[in-house]
Amino acid sequence: MNFYKTHLHISRQEILRLFIKWTCYIHCAQVLLRRILLLSGVCVGTMADTQASLLLRKQLKDLSRRPVEGFSAGLVDDSNIFEWNVTIIGPPDTLYEGGFFNAIMSFPPNYPNSPPSVRFTSEMWHPNVYPDGRVCISILHAPGDDPNGYELASERWSPVHTVETILLSIIAMLSSPNDESPANIDAAKEWRESREEFKRKVSRIVRRSQEAL
Repeated sequence: MNFYKTHLHISRQEILRLFIKWTCYIHCAQVLLRRILLLSGVCVGTMADTQASLLLRKQLKDLSRRPVEGFSAGLVDDSNIFEWNVTIIGPPDTLYEGGFFNAIMSFPPNYPNSPPSVRFTSEMWHPNVYPDGRVCISILHAPGDDPNGYELASERWSPVHTVETILLSIIAMLSSPNDESPANIDAAKEWRESREEFKRKVSRIVRRSQEAL
């Protein structure tokens, strides 16, 4: 009887010891899992940045080897592949002919899944350019359906676009302003109702862009 009680007492101690031991194991496992998930998140983000960087470096290299007529492109800072300085030459036979318009292209970390933004740093007067210089064209709008119903999903951003196709689209925008859904309401109104005044303003900004060279 005494042996039984002693044996039972020892078993309870052993159970308690095992319980404490396994509780520690579970706690350690939870801490380790949290660290793994955290590191995984960092790795995924870093991988996305790396893929975007590689793609942008390839596009920059391609444009350096085979320049495209109508624009030039390079980095604002060699240490930052996500910000480009571009110069768009006013297309022939348009009001912007002869102009040299500088702009900044800013790429998101998840490029090409999301579009870059383009902002003219040179003075610009155009229905599809906001007063602060931001370019408003369909392919620079987030992919998917337009919440306002103005654009088809096929007209908006797609990962197949490149720096080249973006800049060629902006050159086309300079050639054919769209005043139906303008970014600059005053410029669109003047384009429709006072074309001669619109031409005079554009002529002035073209001249200023040439003087700034």
